[in-house]
Amino acid sequence: MFKSSFLRLSAFTMVVLAACFAQPIAQASTVVVGTCKTGVQFATIQAAVNAVPAGGTVDVCPNSYPEQVTIAKNLTLIGIASGTSDAAVVVTPATGLVQNGSDIGGNPVAAQIFVQGGADVTVSHLTIDGNNNQLSGCGAPNPIGIYYQNSSGKITDNAVRDVLMDPADQGCQLGLAINVESDNGALPITISDNSVRNYDKNGITVSGPGTGAAGPVAAVTANTVIGLGATTVIAQNGIQIGFGATGSVTSNEVADDIYINPPGCAPNCTGSSGILIYGSAGITVTSNTVESTQLAIVPATASASLTADGTIIKSNHVGGTQNFDALDLCSDGNTAESNTIYGSAQSGIHLDDSCSPSTGSSNTVNTIRLTKPAPGFWSVQAARATQLVRIPS
Repeated sequence: MFKSSFLRLSAFTMVVLAACFAQPIAQASTVVVGTCKTGVQFATIQAAVNAVPAGGTVDVCPNSYPEQVTIAKNLTLIGIASGTSDAAVVVTPATGLVQNGSDIGGNPVAAQIFVQGGADVTVSHLTIDGNNNQLSGCGAPNPIGIYYQNSSGKITDNAVRDVLMDPADQGCQLGLAINVESDNGALPITISDNSVRNYDKNGITVSGPGTGAAGPVAAVTANTVIGLGATTVIAQNGIQIGFGATGSVTSNEVADDIYINPPGCAPNCTGSSGILIYGSAGITVTSNTVESTQLAIVPATASASLTADGTIIKSNHVGGTQNFDALDLCSDGNTAESNTIYGSAQSGIHLDDSCSPSTGSSNTVNTIRLTKPAPGFWSVQAARATQLVRIPS
Protein backbone atom coordinates (compact mmCIF):
# COMPACT_ATOMS: atom_id res chain seq x y z
CA MET A 1 0.00 0.00 0.00
CA PHE A 2 2.73 2.39 0.91
CA LYS A 3 4.62 1.70 -2.29
CA SER A 4 1.51 2.12 -4.43
CA SER A 5 0.59 5.41 -2.76
CA PHE A 6 4.12 6.66 -3.20
CA LEU A 7 4.02 5.89 -6.92
CA ARG A 8 0.73 7.71 -7.35
CA LEU A 9 2.05 10.71 -5.45
CA SER A 10 5.28 10.74 -7.46
CA ALA A 11 3.42 10.61 -10.75
CA PHE A 12 1.17 13.48 -9.68
CA THR A 13 4.18 15.51 -8.55
CA MET A 14 5.93 15.00 -11.89
CA VAL A 15 2.85 16.21 -13.78
CA VAL A 16 2.70 19.33 -11.61
CA LEU A 17 6.41 20.01 -12.12
CA ALA A 18 6.12 19.51 -15.87
CA ALA A 19 3.22 21.97 -15.96
CA CYS A 20 5.24 24.50 -13.98
CA PHE A 21 8.18 24.26 -16.37
CA ALA A 22 5.89 24.47 -19.42
CA GLN A 23 4.04 27.51 -18.11
CA PRO A 24 6.64 30.17 -19.08
CA ILE A 25 6.68 28.84 -22.66
CA ALA A 26 2.90 28.95 -22.95
CA GLN A 27 2.68 32.46 -21.52
CA ALA A 28 5.78 34.16 -22.99
CA SER A 29 4.72 36.73 -25.56
CA THR A 30 8.26 36.78 -26.98
CA VAL A 31 10.47 33.73 -27.49
CA VAL A 32 13.99 33.46 -28.84
CA VAL A 33 15.57 31.21 -31.46
CA GLY A 34 19.17 30.78 -30.42
CA THR A 35 21.05 32.05 -27.39
CA CYS A 36 21.86 35.67 -28.26
CA LYS A 37 19.09 36.98 -26.01
CA THR A 38 17.77 35.93 -22.63
CA GLY A 39 14.31 34.47 -22.36
CA VAL A 40 12.57 31.29 -23.45
CA GLN A 41 14.97 29.84 -26.01
CA PHE A 42 14.59 27.32 -28.82
CA ALA A 43 17.04 25.72 -31.20
CA THR A 44 14.81 25.93 -34.29
CA ILE A 45 12.43 28.49 -35.74
CA GLN A 46 9.65 25.92 -36.10
CA ALA A 47 9.83 24.93 -32.42
CA ALA A 48 9.58 28.59 -31.40
CA VAL A 49 6.65 29.20 -33.76
CA ASN A 50 4.84 26.20 -32.34
CA ALA A 51 5.35 27.33 -28.74
CA VAL A 52 4.71 31.08 -28.86
CA PRO A 53 1.09 32.10 -28.17
CA ALA A 54 -0.97 33.71 -30.91
CA GLY A 55 -0.07 37.36 -31.27
CA GLY A 56 3.43 36.81 -29.92
CA THR A 57 6.89 37.48 -31.35
CA VAL A 58 9.66 35.09 -32.37
CA ASP A 59 13.10 36.75 -32.25
CA VAL A 60 15.62 34.90 -34.41
CA CYS A 61 19.29 35.24 -33.48
CA PRO A 62 21.99 35.49 -36.16
CA ASN A 63 22.75 31.99 -37.44
CA SER A 64 21.88 29.61 -40.25
CA TYR A 65 18.67 27.62 -39.85
CA PRO A 66 18.31 24.62 -42.19
CA GLU A 67 14.54 24.17 -42.05
CA GLN A 68 11.18 24.78 -43.68
CA VAL A 69 8.88 26.75 -41.40
CA THR A 70 5.07 26.61 -41.40
CA ILE A 71 3.06 29.32 -39.59
CA ALA A 72 -0.69 29.08 -38.99
CA LYS A 73 -1.28 31.64 -36.22
CA ASN A 74 -0.94 35.39 -35.80
CA LEU A 75 2.62 36.33 -34.88
CA THR A 76 5.73 38.34 -35.74
CA LEU A 77 8.82 36.49 -36.97
CA ILE A 78 11.84 38.79 -36.96
CA GLY A 79 15.58 38.45 -37.29
CA ILE A 80 17.47 40.36 -34.59
CA ALA A 81 21.02 41.63 -34.29
CA SER A 82 23.65 40.39 -31.88
CA GLY A 83 26.93 42.26 -31.67
CA THR A 84 27.98 43.11 -35.20
CA SER A 85 25.86 40.42 -36.87
CA ASP A 86 22.24 40.57 -37.91
CA ALA A 87 22.19 37.66 -40.37
CA ALA A 88 19.40 35.26 -39.45
CA VAL A 89 19.44 33.01 -42.52
CA VAL A 90 16.91 30.31 -43.39
CA VAL A 91 18.75 27.84 -45.63
CA THR A 92 17.66 24.62 -47.25
CA PRO A 93 18.06 21.46 -45.16
CA ALA A 94 20.97 19.19 -46.09
CA THR A 95 18.57 16.81 -47.82
CA GLY A 96 16.95 19.62 -49.85
CA LEU A 97 13.44 21.06 -49.87
CA VAL A 98 10.37 18.82 -49.70
CA GLN A 99 6.73 19.45 -50.44
CA ASN A 100 5.03 21.08 -47.47
CA GLY A 101 1.79 22.18 -49.08
CA SER A 102 -0.14 22.89 -52.27
CA ASP A 103 -0.92 26.21 -53.90
CA ILE A 104 -4.48 27.42 -54.42
CA GLY A 105 -4.54 25.59 -57.74
CA GLY A 106 -3.62 22.29 -56.10
CA ASN A 107 -0.02 22.18 -57.32
CA PRO A 108 2.73 21.02 -54.93
CA VAL A 109 4.94 23.63 -53.29
CA ALA A 110 8.13 23.51 -51.24
CA ALA A 111 8.15 26.76 -49.30
CA GLN A 112 10.89 27.85 -46.93
CA ILE A 113 8.55 30.15 -44.98
CA PHE A 114 4.90 29.08 -45.40
CA VAL A 115 2.14 31.23 -43.84
CA GLN A 116 -1.33 29.74 -44.10
CA GLY A 117 -4.73 29.27 -42.51
CA GLY A 118 -5.88 32.88 -42.35
CA ALA A 119 -3.03 33.95 -40.09
CA ASP A 120 -1.93 37.59 -39.86
CA VAL A 121 1.87 37.41 -39.81
CA THR A 122 4.80 39.80 -40.08
CA VAL A 123 8.03 38.31 -41.48
CA SER A 124 10.92 40.74 -41.19
CA HIS A 125 14.72 41.03 -41.28
CA LEU A 126 15.36 37.45 -42.40
CA THR A 127 17.49 36.15 -45.23
CA ILE A 128 15.93 33.31 -47.21
CA ASP A 129 18.51 31.34 -49.18
CA GLY A 130 17.10 28.75 -51.59
CA ASN A 131 20.45 27.45 -52.79
CA ASN A 132 20.87 23.67 -53.13
CA ASN A 133 17.14 22.91 -52.90
CA GLN A 134 17.74 19.64 -54.82
CA LEU A 135 14.47 19.94 -56.75
CA SER A 136 14.52 18.74 -60.34
CA GLY A 137 12.02 18.00 -63.06
CA CYS A 138 9.01 20.05 -64.12
CA GLY A 139 6.77 17.94 -61.90
CA ALA A 140 8.75 18.85 -58.79
CA PRO A 141 7.21 20.99 -56.03
CA ASN A 142 7.46 24.70 -56.79
CA PRO A 143 10.31 26.21 -54.72
CA ILE A 144 9.12 29.38 -52.94
CA GLY A 145 11.12 31.56 -50.56
CA ILE A 146 8.27 33.24 -48.62
CA TYR A 147 4.72 32.03 -49.32
CA TYR A 148 1.50 33.52 -47.90
CA GLN A 149 -1.63 31.51 -48.70
CA ASN A 150 -5.03 32.91 -47.71
CA SER A 151 -3.29 34.98 -45.07
CA SER A 152 -2.52 38.62 -44.39
CA GLY A 153 0.24 40.70 -42.83
CA LYS A 154 3.60 42.20 -43.77
CA ILE A 155 6.67 40.91 -45.59
CA THR A 156 9.25 43.59 -44.95
CA ASP A 157 13.03 44.13 -44.88
CA ASN A 158 13.94 40.61 -45.94
CA ALA A 159 16.53 39.35 -48.43
CA VAL A 160 15.41 36.47 -50.66
CA ARG A 161 18.06 34.76 -52.77
CA ASP A 162 18.62 31.82 -55.14
CA VAL A 163 15.07 30.47 -55.45
CA LEU A 164 15.92 28.47 -58.53
CA MET A 165 15.41 25.10 -60.14
CA ASP A 166 18.50 23.22 -61.29
CA PRO A 167 19.92 24.62 -64.55
CA ALA A 168 18.37 21.90 -66.70
CA ASP A 169 14.87 22.71 -65.39
CA GLN A 170 14.87 26.49 -65.24
CA GLY A 171 12.34 26.58 -68.06
CA CYS A 172 9.72 24.77 -65.96
CA GLN A 173 8.00 28.05 -64.90
CA LEU A 174 8.77 27.33 -61.24
CA GLY A 175 10.75 29.28 -58.64
CA LEU A 176 9.04 32.21 -56.88
CA ALA A 177 11.00 34.33 -54.41
CA ILE A 178 7.98 35.92 -52.67
CA ASN A 179 4.51 34.58 -53.46
CA VAL A 180 1.16 35.71 -52.05
CA GLU A 181 -2.08 33.96 -53.06
CA SER A 182 -5.68 34.07 -51.91
CA ASP A 183 -8.88 32.38 -53.04
CA ASN A 184 -10.58 33.32 -49.78
CA GLY A 185 -11.29 37.03 -50.16
CA ALA A 186 -9.51 40.36 -50.37
CA LEU A 187 -6.91 39.87 -47.66
CA PRO A 188 -4.50 42.80 -47.11
CA ILE A 189 -0.77 42.28 -47.53
CA THR A 190 2.19 44.69 -47.49
CA ILE A 191 5.39 43.68 -49.28
CA SER A 192 7.98 46.37 -48.64
CA ASP A 193 11.71 47.08 -48.55
CA ASN A 194 12.76 43.56 -49.51
CA SER A 195 15.80 42.67 -51.60
CA VAL A 196 15.04 39.92 -54.12
CA ARG A 197 17.70 38.47 -56.42
CA ASN A 198 18.50 35.38 -58.46
CA TYR A 199 15.02 33.90 -58.71
CA ASP A 200 13.70 31.64 -61.42
CA LYS A 201 10.21 32.64 -62.65
CA ASN A 202 9.08 35.70 -60.63
CA GLY A 203 10.59 37.94 -57.98
CA ILE A 204 7.37 39.10 -56.26
CA THR A 205 4.03 37.51 -57.21
CA VAL A 206 0.55 38.39 -55.90
CA SER A 207 -2.32 36.29 -57.28
CA GLY A 208 -6.04 35.86 -56.91
CA PRO A 209 -7.96 32.70 -57.81
CA GLY A 210 -8.42 33.55 -61.48
CA THR A 211 -12.19 32.99 -61.24
CA GLY A 212 -13.31 36.60 -61.14
CA ALA A 213 -13.51 36.46 -57.32
CA ALA A 214 -11.45 38.82 -55.17
CA GLY A 215 -7.78 38.15 -54.54
CA PRO A 216 -5.28 39.73 -52.15
CA VAL A 217 -5.07 43.51 -51.75
CA ALA A 218 -1.36 44.20 -51.96
CA ALA A 219 0.83 47.22 -51.34
CA VAL A 220 4.13 46.37 -53.06
CA THR A 221 6.46 49.18 -52.05
CA ALA A 222 10.18 50.08 -52.13
CA ASN A 223 11.51 46.62 -53.00
CA THR A 224 14.62 45.94 -55.06
CA VAL A 225 14.07 43.10 -57.53
CA ILE A 226 16.92 41.95 -59.80
CA GLY A 227 16.44 39.15 -62.33
CA LEU A 228 18.92 36.79 -63.94
CA GLY A 229 19.70 39.14 -66.82
CA ALA A 230 19.63 37.94 -70.40
CA THR A 231 18.65 34.25 -70.45
CA THR A 232 17.41 31.79 -73.03
CA VAL A 233 15.66 29.52 -70.54
CA ILE A 234 12.77 31.43 -68.96
CA ALA A 235 10.64 34.57 -69.32
CA GLN A 236 10.96 36.13 -65.89
CA ASN A 237 8.86 38.88 -64.35
CA GLY A 238 10.20 41.13 -61.62
CA ILE A 239 6.84 41.98 -60.01
CA GLN A 240 3.58 40.36 -61.08
CA ILE A 241 0.09 41.25 -59.83
CA GLY A 242 -2.54 39.03 -61.39
CA PHE A 243 -5.62 36.84 -61.56
CA GLY A 244 -7.89 39.24 -59.69
CA ALA A 245 -5.48 40.55 -57.06
CA THR A 246 -5.63 44.32 -56.51
CA GLY A 247 -3.52 47.06 -54.97
CA SER A 248 -0.52 49.20 -55.81
CA VAL A 249 3.09 48.90 -57.00
CA THR A 250 5.04 51.90 -55.76
CA SER A 251 8.68 53.08 -55.57
CA ASN A 252 10.27 49.75 -56.44
CA GLU A 253 13.52 49.22 -58.34
CA VAL A 254 13.32 46.44 -60.92
CA ALA A 255 16.00 45.32 -63.38
CA ASP A 256 17.45 42.53 -65.52
CA ASP A 257 14.41 40.53 -66.67
CA ILE A 258 15.27 39.70 -70.29
CA TYR A 259 14.24 36.56 -72.15
CA ILE A 260 16.31 35.87 -75.24
CA ASN A 261 13.73 33.97 -77.27
CA PRO A 262 15.20 30.82 -78.77
CA PRO A 263 15.47 30.58 -82.57
CA GLY A 264 12.25 29.62 -84.31
CA CYS A 265 9.89 30.97 -81.63
CA ALA A 266 8.19 33.46 -83.96
CA PRO A 267 5.36 34.39 -84.16
CA ASN A 268 4.64 33.24 -80.60
CA CYS A 269 7.63 34.77 -78.85
CA THR A 270 7.10 35.72 -75.22
CA GLY A 271 8.76 38.42 -73.17
CA SER A 272 9.97 39.18 -69.68
CA SER A 273 8.43 42.14 -67.88
CA GLY A 274 9.76 44.31 -65.10
CA ILE A 275 6.22 44.90 -63.78
CA LEU A 276 3.41 42.73 -65.16
CA ILE A 277 -0.25 43.36 -64.34
CA TYR A 278 -1.99 40.25 -65.67
CA GLY A 279 -5.75 39.96 -65.40
CA SER A 280 -6.07 42.42 -62.53
CA ALA A 281 -7.98 45.69 -62.99
CA GLY A 282 -7.55 49.08 -61.36
CA ILE A 283 -3.92 48.68 -60.23
CA THR A 284 -1.77 51.76 -59.67
CA VAL A 285 1.87 51.59 -60.75
CA THR A 286 3.66 54.72 -59.57
CA SER A 287 7.17 56.09 -59.02
CA ASN A 288 8.99 52.87 -59.91
CA THR A 289 12.38 52.62 -61.63
CA VAL A 290 12.53 49.86 -64.24
CA GLU A 291 15.84 49.36 -66.04
CA SER A 292 17.14 46.81 -68.55
CA THR A 293 14.05 44.65 -68.96
CA GLN A 294 12.54 43.20 -72.10
CA LEU A 295 9.25 45.00 -71.47
CA ALA A 296 9.08 47.49 -68.62
CA ILE A 297 5.45 47.86 -67.46
CA VAL A 298 2.64 45.79 -68.99
CA PRO A 299 -1.06 45.75 -68.01
CA ALA A 300 -2.36 42.74 -69.96
CA THR A 301 -5.90 41.39 -70.10
CA ALA A 302 -6.15 37.62 -69.63
CA SER A 303 -9.86 37.04 -70.35
CA ALA A 304 -13.25 38.74 -70.30
CA SER A 305 -13.49 38.28 -66.53
CA LEU A 306 -9.81 39.00 -65.87
CA THR A 307 -8.94 42.31 -67.48
CA ALA A 308 -6.13 44.70 -66.68
CA ASP A 309 -8.32 47.69 -67.50
CA GLY A 310 -8.01 50.96 -65.63
CA THR A 311 -4.32 50.62 -64.74
CA ILE A 312 -2.73 53.93 -63.72
CA ILE A 313 0.95 54.14 -64.70
CA LYS A 314 2.33 57.38 -63.31
CA SER A 315 5.70 59.02 -62.61
CA ASN A 316 7.77 55.95 -63.42
CA HIS A 317 11.34 56.06 -64.73
CA VAL A 318 11.96 53.49 -67.46
CA GLY A 319 15.31 52.97 -69.15
CA GLY A 320 17.06 50.60 -71.53
CA THR A 321 14.11 48.41 -72.50
CA GLN A 322 15.41 45.51 -74.61
CA ASN A 323 13.69 44.00 -77.68
CA PHE A 324 10.19 45.36 -77.10
CA ASP A 325 8.22 48.37 -75.82
CA ALA A 326 8.70 50.28 -72.59
CA LEU A 327 5.00 50.58 -71.67
CA ASP A 328 2.76 48.04 -73.41
CA LEU A 329 -0.88 48.89 -72.63
CA CYS A 330 -2.53 45.63 -73.66
CA SER A 331 -5.89 46.45 -72.05
CA ASP A 332 -8.44 49.28 -72.04
CA GLY A 333 -9.04 52.54 -70.19
CA ASN A 334 -5.51 52.91 -68.84
CA THR A 335 -3.74 56.14 -67.94
CA ALA A 336 -0.02 56.71 -68.57
CA GLU A 337 1.01 60.01 -67.04
CA SER A 338 4.27 61.83 -66.25
CA ASN A 339 6.52 58.87 -67.09
CA THR A 340 10.14 59.31 -68.17
CA ILE A 341 11.20 56.80 -70.83
CA TYR A 342 14.55 56.55 -72.56
CA GLY A 343 16.43 54.00 -74.62
CA SER A 344 13.43 51.89 -75.60
CA ALA A 345 14.16 49.23 -78.24
CA GLN A 346 10.70 49.66 -79.77
CA SER A 347 7.90 52.10 -78.92
CA GLY A 348 8.03 54.15 -75.76
CA ILE A 349 4.31 53.51 -75.22
CA HIS A 350 2.41 50.90 -77.21
CA LEU A 351 -1.41 50.93 -77.20
CA ASP A 352 -1.83 47.24 -77.89
CA ASP A 353 -4.92 45.44 -79.23
CA SER A 354 -3.58 41.87 -78.98
CA CYS A 355 -4.95 40.95 -75.52
CA SER A 356 -8.50 39.96 -76.44
CA PRO A 357 -11.19 40.81 -75.53
CA SER A 358 -9.56 44.15 -74.67
CA THR A 359 -8.89 46.22 -77.77
CA GLY A 360 -6.33 48.71 -76.50
CA SER A 361 -8.97 51.44 -76.53
CA SER A 362 -9.77 54.52 -74.44
CA ASN A 363 -6.27 54.94 -73.09
CA THR A 364 -5.00 58.35 -71.98
CA VAL A 365 -1.36 59.38 -72.30
CA ASN A 366 -0.32 62.62 -70.57
CA THR A 367 2.88 64.56 -70.07
CA ILE A 368 5.47 62.06 -71.19
CA ARG A 369 9.19 62.60 -71.54
CA LEU A 370 10.75 60.32 -74.15
CA THR A 371 13.97 59.97 -76.05
CA LYS A 372 13.64 58.90 -79.67
CA PRO A 373 12.77 55.19 -79.95
CA ALA A 374 14.52 52.86 -82.33
CA PRO A 375 14.16 53.55 -86.08
CA GLY A 376 10.82 52.40 -87.41
CA PHE A 377 9.01 52.77 -84.07
CA TRP A 378 7.08 55.54 -82.37
CA SER A 379 7.08 57.48 -79.17
CA VAL A 380 3.44 56.42 -78.88
CA GLN A 381 2.24 53.61 -81.13
CA ALA A 382 -1.51 53.14 -81.53
CA ALA A 383 -2.51 49.72 -82.78
CA ARG A 384 -6.12 50.75 -83.44
CA ALA A 385 -7.55 53.90 -84.98
CA THR A 386 -10.41 53.97 -82.45
CA GLN A 387 -8.16 54.67 -79.48
CA LEU A 388 -8.41 57.85 -77.48
CA VAL A 389 -4.93 59.26 -76.97
CA ARG A 390 -4.34 62.72 -75.51
CA ILE A 391 -0.85 64.20 -75.40
CA PRO A 392 -0.78 67.87 -74.39
CA SER A 393 1.32 70.08 -76.64
